[in-house]
Amino acid sequence: MRKPKKEIHLTSYEELLGIEVNQENSVDKITEIPIDCLYDFKNHPFHVINDEKMQETVDSIKEYGVLNPCIVRPREGGGYEIISGHRRKYACQLAGKAKIPAIIRNYTDDEATIIMVDSNIQREHVLPSEKAHAYAMKYEALKHQGVKGRKNTADMVGEMAGDSSRTVQRYIRLSKLVPELLKYVDNGELQVVSAEQLAGLTEEQQKIVLDVIEYLLIFPNRQLATKIKELSQAGNLKKETLYELFAQRNETRVNVTISSKRIKNYFPEEYTKEQMESVIYELLEEWSHKKGIVQ
Repeated sequence: MRKPKKEIHLTSYEELLGIEVNQENSVDKITEIPIDCLYDFKNHPFHVINDEKMQETVDSIKEYGVLNPCIVRPREGGGYEIISGHRRKYACQLAGKAKIPAIIRNYTDDEATIIMVDSNIQREHVLPSEKAHAYAMKYEALKHQGVKGRKNTADMVGEMAGDSSRTVQRYIRLSKLVPELLKYVDNGELQVVSAEQLAGLTEEQQKIVLDVIEYLLIFPNRQLATKIKELSQAGNLKKETLYELFAQRNETRVNVTISSKRIKNYFPEEYTKEQMESVIYELLEEWSHKKGIVQ
């Protein structure tokens, strides 16, 4: 006769996330809350997209209901702020549900921020912009709590996603990018290591770089981005200087990445990426000479 399996111990949500809960928060009570009483978490960094995965969630809710309740907290001004469950709320709306099961918690702002980030950061697909703003929010929350111990704050931020302190710091720097540049990072047109260098520029300087990128349809790699940062530190970051830098074609020139996705409509289908690069560089150099940028 087969021996009965040992009783399975289900780790609590707070234990899973490494958050201590006071006595007031220690009792879970699932409550059916009207969906129109729920509000998104302030500055929620994760996008809720109506994609194939969302439709799967909608179909599951229609058949089985919401199996995992949302985590919410009372909201100043009425209603409840969602800490975990933004996708479930949207799926319920698509499924025609009027209410959603939720656990109400009296978390502080910092506690709520940490749970919100940790409950979303392990998604299968997280955009660089989402991770950047999420890590920045969690980092500040941990600092406010005065967390101390063997691990530094950046290590604790990336622990749930398995990211190192260095990776966390890189993404936090990305949160300083203007939205237009960060969107290019999400699209894969601007490399993270390049964007990290540009994130050190002022907002005005970033917009100058953005104008040049969008005009030339050329995205700097790490070496070129580093040179741009050096121009900024020297107080010499101007459009004319950037055009000259992008146009350099000598043996020591800095390589750049050209987005074939953005320009393929302007070339014959049989053109390779290298052929497109060559044509653009020739046009850029010719234009630069006409403008007197390149001597």
